[in-house]
Order: sequence, then C-alpha cells, then structure tokens
Amino acid sequence: MPAVPYHPPVKRSVEIAGHKTSISLEPLFWEMLRHAAQREGVPVNALVAQIDAERIASPTPPGLAGAIRLWLVVTNAGQDAEGAGPA
Repeated sequence: MPAVPYHPPVKRSVEIAGHKTSISLEPLFWEMLRHAAQREGVPVNALVAQIDAERIASPTPPGLAGAIRLWLVVTNAGQDAEGAGPA
C-alpha cells in the first residue's frame, strides 16, 4: 500500500458488461480493490461489475466510486472481525 494514504483520486478505466467506464479512486482504494480481486480469484473488472450489480440493486444506490469504497470498507471490516478471534 502507498506510504502516505492522502492522495488525490486517480482515474482508471474499467469494463462493466462490455462497456468501458472511468472510475476515480484514491490510490489506497485501487490497491485495496486489487487485493480484494486477488483474494476473490477474479479480475478487477469482474469484481467491479459485482459491486456495481449490488449497488444497482440497493434501494438508494450511491455512485459507483462510493459503492466501491463502501464495499471495500465493509469487506475489510468483516475480515478484520473474522481474524480477531474471541474477545
């Protein structure tokens, strides 16, 4: 992960359902997304498509970049809780 987490968003192109779109995320979130995709055993584009589908199904869907950030925080918080052991 980057040494300094404070960095402006970086725009990258991804493909969702055959359509290219640009997403702006801070480098820390891009790195977390790459790690999550590796952990899930899927390409980054596939993971973004999965997050997008979940986002669209939400009663109050956020923007895609926000949904990715939220998904990463929730997923990582769940993993932290699983690895913490009994309290």
